[in-house]
Amino acid sequence: MNVSGLLGYFATFAIAAGAYSIASLGLNVQFGYTGLYNFGIAAFFATGAYVEGIITGGPSMEHLGGFDLPVLVGVIAAMVVSAILAYIIGIPTLRLKGEFLGISSLGIAETIRLIITNEKWLAGGVWGLGDIPRPLGNLVGPKTYNWVYLGLVLAVVGIIYFLVQKIVKSPWGRVLKAIREDEGVAAAMGKNVYKYKMQSLILGSVIMAVGGAFYAHYVGYLSPESFRPLMGTFIIWAMLMAGGKGNNKGAILGAFVVWGVWTFTEFFVNYLPSGLASRAGYINAIFIAILFQVLIRIRPQGILGGE
Repeated sequence: MNVSGLLGYFATFAIAAGAYSIASLGLNVQFGYTGLYNFGIAAFFATGAYVEGIITGGPSMEHLGGFDLPVLVGVIAAMVVSAILAYIIGIPTLRLKGEFLGISSLGIAETIRLIITNEKWLAGGVWGLGDIPRPLGNLVGPKTYNWVYLGLVLAVVGIIYFLVQKIVKSPWGRVLKAIREDEGVAAAMGKNVYKYKMQSLILGSVIMAVGGAFYAHYVGYLSPESFRPLMGTFIIWAMLMAGGKGNNKGAILGAFVVWGVWTFTEFFVNYLPSGLASRAGYINAIFIAILFQVLIRIRPQGILGGE
């Protein structure tokens, strides 16, 4: 591979890592600062991606949408739909504790994925949703497009990082940390724990949807298989825990590190027998597990640690 090819590969790698780092920041709001065990990340990441694809994609007789609207309109729509979904999910689940919340959210996320899979009219069903446009694609050439889009994604990452930093350092953010440490104490201080947890769930889910929206434009084609628990939930949890929960810089760094390990193992998969290569996702997960074994021994609090 020549230098140009390596640079192009780095750009595509960084775009995906940037989209995942946005989702990791959303999870950090929910778990890192509030202590919410959300194992349904895939639901909000997929919602952002599919709503973006439906709003910005061209006309289609096969599924809903094809409105061909601007990217910004799609992102706003993805945020609104994700906020509504988070509110609906939060009503019955946020009164549950710890792992029960996690199990419930995982089940709901899988239900949403199966609906997307089986309802062709909604988003193409098992055939997926394609023809998702490339933002700014008509302004730049194909050789420079990935770099321009990378700049856009990194700018969004920076904006969200700045906003989340401001929010978690505000009085509202301090209440979230109090809830994370001890819900009973927070309630004794007169704080409406359920209300704050709902706000945290909605905010984090909206951020995840933004990540999903930019991921949609990166891949150009969406399949329900892309949002199964391994890719839509597990990997984002791995990113946050690797970087350090409760640390926004760690959430971003962890996304790049874990995605780097994930994509690096693709080179090995290409040399494996076909029977093993068909299980590439699980082989990648094994390498992520090895990474965590190393981190547990030398840096159990994550690369940057918690705040």
